[in-house]
Parts: sequence; structure tokens; C-alpha cells
Amino acid sequence: MSMSDPISDFLTRIRNGIMANKKWVDVPSSIIKKRISFVLKEESYIEDFIFIAKGDNKSLIRIFLKYDFQGSSVIENIKRISKPGNRVYVSQKKVPRVLDGLGISILSTSKGVLSHKKASTLGVGGEIICEVY
Repeated sequence: MSMSDPISDFLTRIRNGIMANKKWVDVPSSIIKKRISFVLKEESYIEDFIFIAKGDNKSLIRIFLKYDFQGSSVIENIKRISKPGNRVYVSQKKVPRVLDGLGISILSTSKGVLSHKKASTLGVGGEIICEVY
């Protein structure tokens, strides 16, 4: 069965792993998922991620989830914004701030997949993939 929205599946696997207090989650690999994982690590929402090679040219991304000293997750909410049926684009001046700067939004721009902070610094807009806080 083909998946209509692999990014939503990616975010749902992270959300389900957090709710089950898992140490890590495995997701099928793609270029955009690698970039989203990199942004989440860069912004300290996950511990780390590694690539696991499977047979027949398929690979997985193992995402190590991050918890604070009390055992609660660093990611409180991760939400898909732009969907296949409803794409959401913003200009460089209208890049949204999540929770008044406490969270991040991840954008797909002409410079690659970036957090809204980096996109503002580079002066680019793009498609809002998701919000994390």
C-alpha cells in the first residue's frame, strides 16, 4: 500500500514514540525526513539520529527521542501544517513564530529544509512543513 503523506507518518511515529516513552523510533528514510531530523537535532528536540541500512536498497532512520531529567519529553507537540491537499506557503516577512519564539516551525525553502530562525536569517520563505514545541 502506498502512503499518501509520508511526512505525516514520520511525525506520527515520533508522536507515538513519545507517548509510549520509547528511547527511539525507526522510520523509513527519505531525503526530506533526513533534513527534518537534522533540524530537530540542531534545535535540540531530539538526542540524535542514525541511518540503518536494510536489504534491497531501503534504509531506516533511527531517531533517539529526548527527555528531560523528570522523564517528560522535550517535544510537547509536533503538528503537521502543510498537507498534500492544502499547502501553506509564507514569504520571508510572514514566517510564523511558534509560541512567541519558544517553539520552531520547519520550512521547506529554496535553500533546503530549515527552521524558521535560519530561514529568517537567510531571508527566505517557503512551505511550512510542521510546528514543534
